[in-house]
Amino acid sequence: MKVEEICSVLNGQLVCGSNMVNREVTHAFASDLMSDVLTVNCSNLLLITGLTNVQAIRTAEMSDIECILFVRNKMVTPEMKDLAEELGITLITCPVTMFRAAGELYRAGMKPLF
Repeated sequence: MKVEEICSVLNGQLVCGSNMVNREVTHAFASDLMSDVLTVNCSNLLLITGLTNVQAIRTAEMSDIECILFVRNKMVTPEMKDLAEELGITLITCPVTMFRAAGELYRAGMKPLF
C-alpha cells in the first residue's frame, strides 16, 4: 500500500514526506511502547502510534522505519517534523483510534507484522 493510500483510507494528513507519497509500505505494527518497536525487524513497515514526541522519531530511525502514523488527532511538533525531514521519515496524522486505524488498514490490504 502506498503512503497516499494510507492517507486516503484513514482521512490522514501528510505532515512531511510529500516526496514519498508513492513509497510502498507492506506491513504495519501498532504500539505506544517504543521498547517493543525496537524489537521489530521488517522493511517497508508503517509504525502506528499515539506517542508524539522526538523519541518516537528516534526509535523509528534506529529500527529503519520510514513511515509513522500518529493516531487520535495527535499533533506533530515542529521539532519532530524537522527531525523526521532530516532523517527521511514520512509522518502522517489521522483522527481515528489506533484500533480503528489498524483495522481499516488491514481491511484495505495492509499486512500485519505478526
